Amino acid sequence: METDAPKIKIAINGGIGFGAKLNAKQLVTISKYMNEEDEMELTTFQQLYLEIPENRKDEVIEELESVGLACYSVGNFVKSLRTCNFCKGEEREGMPIAKELNRRFAGKPVPFTLKMAYTGCPVGCGEPMLSDIGVMKFKDHYNLYIGGKAKGKDAEVGYLLKENLTPEELYDTVDKLIAAYSQMGKKREAFYKFCKRFDIDQLANYSVAD
Repeated sequence: METDAPKIKIAINGGIGFGAKLNAKQLVTISKYMNEEDEMELTTFQQLYLEIPENRKDEVIEELESVGLACYSVGNFVKSLRTCNFCKGEEREGMPIAKELNRRFAGKPVPFTLKMAYTGCPVGCGEPMLSDIGVMKFKDHYNLYIGGKAKGKDAEVGYLLKENLTPEELYDTVDKLIAAYSQMGKKREAFYKFCKRFDIDQLANYSVAD
């Protein structure tokens, strides 16, 4: 690996699938961009932080993606979707919906890092009720929680904003929430604090044109 070139940090993971897993080919590819003394940070949101040469960013990301790794920007963006392990199968647990949520929203710029989580059943292994935006599959529909906070003495469970959503209703509501936060949130204002400044039911019907 180049040692003198300026580096940037990116977040990587194995994408949305049955648990947070990496295969041997992916690990070998990652190791090409590390020295023996380097360490990788594993975040609570199933991501690894990797430093890569800034002047080869596009080339390196293309190589990482070619072995099935998903790459994301680090900073004030929507994080990649945190998920449960989909213990009962792809369709039953709603994995296609999780993948689509991640595709639509991960990487969007926001005032402060926003964490989304998804779980395929009421057991809630993905901890959706402790995330900024959380989705829980219930039978064939989806419940949407917002404003959860997992850390600190003021930790709290998120507010159940909407129940029994279809996939399209879910995507539309999440889109409106993120648009409202992007346009009206203060710089470095955490999402749970943003939610407390507004009527959150109105946020769910926010129009980008407002």
